[in-house]
Amino acid sequence: MRASRLARWALAWLALAVLQAPAFDLQSHRGGRGLRPENTLASFENAIRLGTTTLEMDIAITADGVPVISHDPALNPAFTRDAQGQWLTKNEPLIKSLTLAQLKTYDVGRFNPSHPYGREFPEQQPRDAERIPTLAEVFQLVKDMGAHDVHFDMETKINPEHPHSTLAPEAFVAVMLKVIREAGMTDRVMVQSFDWRTLELLHSMEPRIRTMYLTIQAPSFNTLKDGSWTAGHLLADHGGSVPRLVRACAGVAQGIIWAPNQNDLSAALVQEAQGLGLQVIPWTVNQKPQMQRLIDWGVDGIISDYPDRLREVMAQKGLALPQGVHP
Repeated sequence: MRASRLARWALAWLALAVLQAPAFDLQSHRGGRGLRPENTLASFENAIRLGTTTLEMDIAITADGVPVISHDPALNPAFTRDAQGQWLTKNEPLIKSLTLAQLKTYDVGRFNPSHPYGREFPEQQPRDAERIPTLAEVFQLVKDMGAHDVHFDMETKINPEHPHSTLAPEAFVAVMLKVIREAGMTDRVMVQSFDWRTLELLHSMEPRIRTMYLTIQAPSFNTLKDGSWTAGHLLADHGGSVPRLVRACAGVAQGIIWAPNQNDLSAALVQEAQGLGLQVIPWTVNQKPQMQRLIDWGVDGIISDYPDRLREVMAQKGLALPQGVHP
């Protein structure tokens, strides 16, 4: 009898542990730019209807202090038309130089057919008259759709090598954090950055927000080559181990995620990072074989331009799928 009770208790504990285990994090990169215009309400709505765990997006700040959703510090000629319907020819003006009202005159709903960028995403469906949304508008969209389980992964687009292109980290974080708090979304937000000064600020200003350490080690762009991107922390001081570097930088902070470029990851690194208490969510993974390999390695989530493809792979692997919302 006693053995039977122990067996039932063990099964109950196992069931509880499964229920409490974090779900695989399906992140729609820039809202899923492979399917809809990136970082727009159209892309975020599509991702929510499709079924996504987290809306990944990028933050910029306007001249009048409004957080908006844009990957680039300046308007991008690959998909931006002015109020007269003319395609921009340069990466300008800077968003920090425009008021929100001025920014809203630009249309970002389709690719410029003469620009090579759009050829990377032939499946994207255009949406004319899409404007760069504010962060508050994204939060309102999620509330209006009743997407109560959707989370947000927002990247602070701050570049220490071009400090005059954006606000300084302290002002940037303060403005963004104010909108997050006003929307009551603190517990549903994670903030990611290549510039780790952002993340250190958040640990002291709002420790409830999860932080996500972005890294890349490519010949053309290496954020770990010196301390300029990593708030002065050096990879060499941690035996060349990126997971150990992230863990040391985060200190005692909780909810820490390492987000490496997918090409910098291995099964051994996934295990090392998770052994240090980190989650591992690589970017940007668009091909099914790579998705399958990373899931086999045990990553905690994937950031993808194609959430539909990732859903298919997750289903094949027997992973629980986030439910789409259809208000």
